[in-house]
Amino acid sequence: MHSSKNKNVEKPEPFYRPSAPKQKTSAEIINEARNALRTLRTRRPFTPREDQRKLFGSASSRTPENRPPSTFSLHASSFESGESRSVSGTRLSPLDHKPKLLSSPIKDEDSSISFPKPPVDPMEVKKVSSARARLCRTASQGNLLPDKIFLPDENKEGVNSEEPATMDDLSRRSNKSCLAELSPHSNFKDHDIPLIYNEHNKAEEQDFLKVAVATSPLQFRSGSDQIENGDRASSNPSSTGWNKSGSKAERVTRTAHGIQGSENDSRVNETEEEENYWNVKIVPIVYELENEDNIENLCLACTSLHQALEEGNMFGKRFKRRSALLKILYKLVDIGSDPLGLKLARMILALKVSGKNLLNVCKLVFKISRNEKNDSLIQNNSLLDSLLEILRFEDLQTNNEAFLYCLGAIKFISGNAVLLNELVNKGAVEIFFQLMKQINNIKENDTRFSNLGHLLVQLTATLRNLVDLPLSRCQLLCSGAVSEFWVVLEQRMNDKDICTNIVRIFSKLSSYNDCCAALAACSRCYVLFLALLNKHQKKQDLVVRVVFVLGNLTAKNNQAREQFFKEKGSADTLISLFQTYNEFDLNTKKEKREGEENKSKQKHPSEAEDVLIKLIRVLANLSIHPSVGAVLAANHHIVALLVTVLEYKSIDDCEELVINAAATINNLSYYKVRNSVIEDQKLRIAELLLKLLMSSNMDGILEAVRVFGNLSQYLEICDFIIQRKVYKFMIALLDAKHQDVCFSACGVLLNLTVDKNKRAILKEEGGIKKLVDCLRDFGPTDWQLACLICKTLWNYSENITSAASCFEEEDIKTLLVLLASFLDEELALDYNFDSDLRDYHKLYWETEFKPVAQKLLNRIQSRHSFLQPITITSF
Repeated sequence: MHSSKNKNVEKPEPFYRPSAPKQKTSAEIINEARNALRTLRTRRPFTPREDQRKLFGSASSRTPENRPPSTFSLHASSFESGESRSVSGTRLSPLDHKPKLLSSPIKDEDSSISFPKPPVDPMEVKKVSSARARLCRTASQGNLLPDKIFLPDENKEGVNSEEPATMDDLSRRSNKSCLAELSPHSNFKDHDIPLIYNEHNKAEEQDFLKVAVATSPLQFRSGSDQIENGDRASSNPSSTGWNKSGSKAERVTRTAHGIQGSENDSRVNETEEEENYWNVKIVPIVYELENEDNIENLCLACTSLHQALEEGNMFGKRFKRRSALLKILYKLVDIGSDPLGLKLARMILALKVSGKNLLNVCKLVFKISRNEKNDSLIQNNSLLDSLLEILRFEDLQTNNEAFLYCLGAIKFISGNAVLLNELVNKGAVEIFFQLMKQINNIKENDTRFSNLGHLLVQLTATLRNLVDLPLSRCQLLCSGAVSEFWVVLEQRMNDKDICTNIVRIFSKLSSYNDCCAALAACSRCYVLFLALLNKHQKKQDLVVRVVFVLGNLTAKNNQAREQFFKEKGSADTLISLFQTYNEFDLNTKKEKREGEENKSKQKHPSEAEDVLIKLIRVLANLSIHPSVGAVLAANHHIVALLVTVLEYKSIDDCEELVINAAATINNLSYYKVRNSVIEDQKLRIAELLLKLLMSSNMDGILEAVRVFGNLSQYLEICDFIIQRKVYKFMIALLDAKHQDVCFSACGVLLNLTVDKNKRAILKEEGGIKKLVDCLRDFGPTDWQLACLICKTLWNYSENITSAASCFEEEDIKTLLVLLASFLDEELALDYNFDSDLRDYHKLYWETEFKPVAQKLLNRIQSRHSFLQPITITSF
């Protein structure tokens, strides 16, 4: 393609030459062919958003009976106290002996209180025993707390039958205390004092309640409490002293609310300061929680309680009154308020529950987070820290179901842009990476392997959302998490849900150069991708993403193209997929014609079309590699399938699919190899391209012209172009004012002018003038196009005796000015190119354009009799 270096000796020859037999590098091919070989771009597969937030989406391969539920009932009875004895619900018989009331140990105490008296009538004992049995039976059914807590100022008939209020002060010195009923470690003994409440003794009860009101926790709000550290508590209700066991208000709260537990439970290692803090700061709030009905006020009380517990350093498991407080919080779950539930969950988690209670609180958060409207509540609740702590510190093996619902909630939360950023900033990526490593260490023969698969679905779905953020992608690359993704893919090849999530992550990562390089760095990535495609060939949502990732990996990396194609069965797998989804598409098209003749044009490609678009893109990208492209050009199945797409698809049916097919044929038509199927099918392809040329889609027209640019190197195609008047279309495209269109059209005209008998066509339709106009308009910015125009004019003007016989006088003058200007290096390279392209343009100008332009200028000058001085101006 280079001109002779001897400018004084002109050898009449066309600038077109067939491809050199020596194999060139891919860089040389791309640079010389410009857009003759091109990679293709496409949109990332669309993932529809689920209508409802669920553990497993509607497309899940898991059947409802083989997966954990997304909906469930959750009540206070679902929780249990790990420290409490198990309740059997067995009916207990009344004891034969009568309880003995103990006198006060302090002589100066007032003994004027009238205590409830135990029944002496056997019938009364029988009634009480029956009531107690019913209470035990209720407890055995999970109701840890009474349905309603009766305070002294409420209905007098609702006094807690679990423990008579006045029995507390009487039995504090007794090892057989009836408070053992609330102790986490107590059991029923035959010799224990029975808890007996006389429902008929109203007078004595009312006397006690009057005293209880006077010493209720409301005193703390009024600031009237008096602390005397050295005094012991008196059984006298009028006494205002404090002792080491707590205030009278505390004792009333203990008996009325049942939150104190036994003496051993609440007093061990508890300092006087801690006890006083509990009485003053916590008890009033607990009282409010048990008696408030307004949700907003309950939420405010929970906020105050959380703050008080945090300030008192009462979170965690070391807090001695923890079990009793948890019972109160569990009871509030039954209210069913989402704002309240979030506050409860945060406190329960801060109290470090475990086992079934950890599972249930995770379910509570999961249930609330299913409603997208609650995202703002979660954002303001600071709950994310608690959820991430579960994943960081709790044991995976014993809490895998709790982890499941915890991660399910985080998955929902990660769908919110604000919370997604918050997750990343809190180190969620590293936590998830470590969790994934733990799961990957569990092998398939382990009994836990299957259940952990459900957990991996949630984990990978959450990571799929996280990789949208630059910071999370950076953290994934730095932590080496990409290698763990491949481990998951290899171990869970049979789990379609997990594989789909992993491939969705890859489809996002592969859209970025650094991440794409990290994916391609895995030596087994192509083996695994091929295994996925072969195993799940008819799973469209998985297949379309795998081929999309493969298209990204092969778009810019020549080594990746070679590595993938060398894998055993790679070409066969692509052909099989092509055939499968081509048949799907043909069948779908037939069904549409039969059922909906007047259906309007669809906005998006069908599922089958989307797979074909991504698959053909892989073939186009692979064909950039010289050896791979040559093999593909000789593959009958691949070329036949591409031609089939052009046959049955119009650009109005699916624009991207048709254009991709034409572009891939263009890439393959570049290779002049033995047994080339493109060469064998060239006339058939030319016929199909006419349909594309006649469309109103400029992208489609451009692809068709590019293919003609390669095919027009064959004499049969040149004759076809002349016979079918295609050349007129090419000349008309010179007016498109689009550089790529002009370049491709000029390439076809250049090939036509190789034949001396076809050069005259340039005089038709004002072809020469349009070429000169293109040189003037695009020459300074596109030396490739300028060089192509000069070569076309050189071929056209061969063997002329005078310039006037070829060019109009105006065209001659314009050419002389333009060529002289373009050959002036200072003026020619004065155009404002980007810094990274300046050297390239200078090199191309010197090696390609300058020799051709100089020869053309010399020819015109030597054969033009009317020469005038040429004024060189900047352009």
